[in-house]
Amino acid sequence: MGNEWKPVGYTSVSVYLVAEGAQRVIDFLKKTFGAADLRRFDTSEGKIMHAEVLVGDTVVMIAAAGGAYPAFPVWLHVYVPDVDETYQKALAAGGVSVQEPVRKQGDPDKRGGVKDPSGNTWWISTQCG
Repeated sequence: MGNEWKPVGYTSVSVYLVAEGAQRVIDFLKKTFGAADLRRFDTSEGKIMHAEVLVGDTVVMIAAAGGAYPAFPVWLHVYVPDVDETYQKALAAGGVSVQEPVRKQGDPDKRGGVKDPSGNTWWISTQCG
């Protein structure tokens, strides 16, 4: 059985962010995770009605907040090859530190947290074994 019911390369679940400054979030994702643009539809006023970027193997959907769709910050968790390097990229991209990368006893992951320009918290991890 094929997957005609969803686009090729999409997982069954996608994150959907509604953000103040949606373009700033997209720029943050590009600088931090090397996100790639997939699709984008703007309103007649030039706001992001719907955009999709690929972060690793995951599609992140984003829309600009407004009217019936207010912004709401969320927490997201992303596995990366090098948590320390990615954490530094996130800070350089305008992120605000929530937690420096650390490995806690009994946790196989080294994890740090950064807030993006819209207030979403990105937990960045590398499994250490």
